[in-house]
Amino acid sequence: MSERFVMRPEHEHPHAPDSSLNFNESVYTNAFDATSPVGGWMRLGNRVNEGHAELSVCLYLPDGRIACQFKRPKITSNERFEAGGLKYQVIDPLRSVSMEYEGDLIIVDDPEALREPQALFAHGPRLPGHVRWLHEAESPVHGGEPVHDGVQTMYGRDFSLGHFNQHSRARGEIRVGDEVWAIDGRGWRDHSWGPRYWQAIYYYRLFIANFSNGDGFMLLKITDRQGKVRREGVLLVDGRYEEILDLDVMTKWTGRQDPAFVRLGVMTERRRVRIDGEINVLAPLRNRRKAGDDVLVSRIAEGFTRFDWEGRKGWGMTEYIERIEDGALAGFPI
Repeated sequence: MSERFVMRPEHEHPHAPDSSLNFNESVYTNAFDATSPVGGWMRLGNRVNEGHAELSVCLYLPDGRIACQFKRPKITSNERFEAGGLKYQVIDPLRSVSMEYEGDLIIVDDPEALREPQALFAHGPRLPGHVRWLHEAESPVHGGEPVHDGVQTMYGRDFSLGHFNQHSRARGEIRVGDEVWAIDGRGWRDHSWGPRYWQAIYYYRLFIANFSNGDGFMLLKITDRQGKVRREGVLLVDGRYEEILDLDVMTKWTGRQDPAFVRLGVMTERRRVRIDGEINVLAPLRNRRKAGDDVLVSRIAEGFTRFDWEGRKGWGMTEYIERIEDGALAGFPI
């Protein structure tokens, strides 16, 4: 990766926005407890040229409920990652960061309510929430800023220019009302900057996981409108990243065309492995954007997943993003 991307400590901090209306600078973290099925993810995307940020908090509680919040708080600069009660701080560049949310959370007893969320967001039950976790690196940084215009970026230049990610040791806690859950486990983070519309992704399948011995993976299969497929990602083994050479994805679907189970075949220079993932709880989210007289819609399915890597168990995320056109999912049933 070092021959294709440059990664410096200053890339951890906000970048000067370019003139693109849809310039976005995004930070994301997830964290999962090692011994109990609790965890989640938080994201803040600064869209300063549009005057707002995208705030997302999605927490998976042990009894199957989801506690979440989605907002577009106003911002006037890209000088910090802080808006709407969500704050991200760089403690030690490339080594340690924290993310914290203070505010109310929508309590979702049945995740199906997220398919048409207007009523849920307007009238759903809410409780005060507090989330904080600290990430300490357990891997190198993967990615960075491309060294020249010919370098293929992870998601494509119409989704982000610079992008890096890292697996981490994660510690903290989740508070929802009077209930408290410790987070003592592992997680993953990423940071990207550049022009972004969610609808620039035609469809992709993303898998992220950590295991108790510190190993993990980030695996991406992404397809454009012309059917061109790219496979990107890494296996983390003994503290080192191995770039993947090939990735096969087999999905078992529910009657609602949601992923329920995945089987992954992964090849690097050093190994060939099979990884299975059972989706524990799925948050069926969507993103809508107006483009002229049209409304473009994408499905964003966020699955809290229990992975099995040849007998080792770990927690992580399964994320399926795709355009919805004429009521049909672009990638289903692939």
